[in-house]
Amino acid sequence: MNVLIDKLKEVLGAVLPITIIVLILNFSLVPIDTPYLIRFLLGALLIILGLAVFLFGVDIGITPIGNLLGSVLVRTNKLWFLGAAGLLLGFFIAIAEPDLHVLAGQIELVTSGLVSKVNLLVVVSIGIGALLSLGLMRIVLNIALHKLLTILYLIILVIGIFISPEFLAISFDASGAVTGALVVPFVLALGIGVTRPRKDSKASEEDSFGLVAIAAVGAIITVMIMGIISGIDELSGTLDATAIESASIIAPFIQQFPITFTEIVVALLPLLIVYLIASKKAANLSRRAHRRILKGLLYTLIGLVLFLVGVNAGFMDVARLVGFKLASLESSVYVVIIGFILGLVIILAEPGVYVLTNQIEDVTSGYIKRKVVMVALCIGVGLSVALSMIRIIVPGIQLWHYLLPGYLIIILASYIVPRIFVGIAFDSGTVASGPMAATFILAFAQGAAEAIEGASVLIDGFGVIAMVTLTPLFTLQILGLLFKVKSVKGGIQEDGTPS
Repeated sequence: MNVLIDKLKEVLGAVLPITIIVLILNFSLVPIDTPYLIRFLLGALLIILGLAVFLFGVDIGITPIGNLLGSVLVRTNKLWFLGAAGLLLGFFIAIAEPDLHVLAGQIELVTSGLVSKVNLLVVVSIGIGALLSLGLMRIVLNIALHKLLTILYLIILVIGIFISPEFLAISFDASGAVTGALVVPFVLALGIGVTRPRKDSKASEEDSFGLVAIAAVGAIITVMIMGIISGIDELSGTLDATAIESASIIAPFIQQFPITFTEIVVALLPLLIVYLIASKKAANLSRRAHRRILKGLLYTLIGLVLFLVGVNAGFMDVARLVGFKLASLESSVYVVIIGFILGLVIILAEPGVYVLTNQIEDVTSGYIKRKVVMVALCIGVGLSVALSMIRIIVPGIQLWHYLLPGYLIIILASYIVPRIFVGIAFDSGTVASGPMAATFILAFAQGAAEAIEGASVLIDGFGVIAMVTLTPLFTLQILGLLFKVKSVKGGIQEDGTPS
């Protein structure tokens, strides 16, 4: 119980800044109707409770399952079996990721069904499964992460030449959305389970990170391929501003609950089945540990339902409304400044960020501090949202103007920074684009795009998740370079261990 209370205190400090910002905006620049404000506050309460319960469930349920499955797969000593298991696990975890369902639903709505939710879910999940399989085999075959990422992003660059700007935004957003509250902790733990048996502790630390980043690339590639195969050269879409007006307070929560509950049950059921099978192979798993894991899955279910109901019923509409009203003001600078501030604090409420930053500190035995990584992430995400708002305001700026030079610089930098920071940076970028980015920030950008004359909700409103994924790569690799300099002066090796 003490652990749960600690989680609650931690989450309270994370969600309060977002709540305070919205309240300040309500009493200053963009007054919000009372029903909306009450829904927002109810949503904030559900997010605080849900996130605390979810993080507790991850600690005692999801993480141990990932570690167990990883170790069981490695003990088979069969590369083909490891690859096949990675493909299946990746597919079933991804297709049930709640964040992906949110994004796919929005894309289907904005495109009037031209890009269907089901098709997008299946295509993205195939990509995640395929690249998760490749990532697991990379660990076993000891292939350098930065070299593999170089090849994968070169493939993206080539395919990107043949797709429309709309599918470019959708593909990168899908990659960010699928690495959400469920996929991230599981994949991170799976990576640790696979690397732990290795005798080389330095290589084990380095390979503990990067698996999420590799899996996320699969979503980009498969959605791009879908765009080419579909033959759709141009998409158009709009957001009905009248849909933003609603006087109901409780109804959205009631409507959202059964939908979210069903999605989370579907998300966790395959994981439960796989765990029950794997637990038979683990002779050292005690009954107490078994019961604790099952209890963790229950806590994860309850936490995710509360969290996502709060986000979807309380946060999303308010974010869209705030973005619309800010962009409608006489000066466009407000939407850029508020976007930066929102990005700065929104990362604090991401469930996967807590999982990753704690793992970074644990794996490096405390040499890479969790708080330092959090500061770098906050700055990166703040810049990403601000740059996205500038892209919406200035018609000549397109998404690829950011992504192409950005990823070229990042890939080149990956050959310079310490190897462990390559994995940390790419994982941090994908983790940053979790539930809050896939809902609050995306809705904020869509509202702004609808208000700006000449902007497209589909082209400019989407793509913000791609930016949230991109900019932390810069800040974390800069952190890696600083760590490298400090390590040399302090007599610490690049992997974070004393020399």
